[in-house]
Amino acid sequence: MIVLEVTHYKAIVKDIRIELFGTLVAILFMTLGIWLGITWYKKKTSVEKYDANKLGLSQREVEVLQLLSQGYSNQEIADKLFVSLNTIKTHIQKIYQKLNAKRRTQAIQKARELALITSSEE
Repeated sequence: MIVLEVTHYKAIVKDIRIELFGTLVAILFMTLGIWLGITWYKKKTSVEKYDANKLGLSQREVEVLQLLSQGYSNQEIADKLFVSLNTIKTHIQKIYQKLNAKRRTQAIQKARELALITSSEE
């Protein structure tokens, strides 16, 4: 039975030009790679959103946290987000409360541990 299958496989490969066979294999692996990438990305993003919602962080607070982790000052964050400096200070105070942090670096470290933000070197 196995010998027949191998013989049949060899006959098919001989009938199909090698370029076409290579193309079919490439399409198969490309499709598999896209499927795995989408599956991995969906899993990663759903975990991040769940953690942020679980902690009560708004999308804007996560955005401020990401900018904090990139080293921007309060004024630079306010300019980037088109809000006042006082608004940013309020967001940062709420972030500290929700993450139970006392300093900027502590809040950033906790956010990275919870996968709320990505590392700046990634």
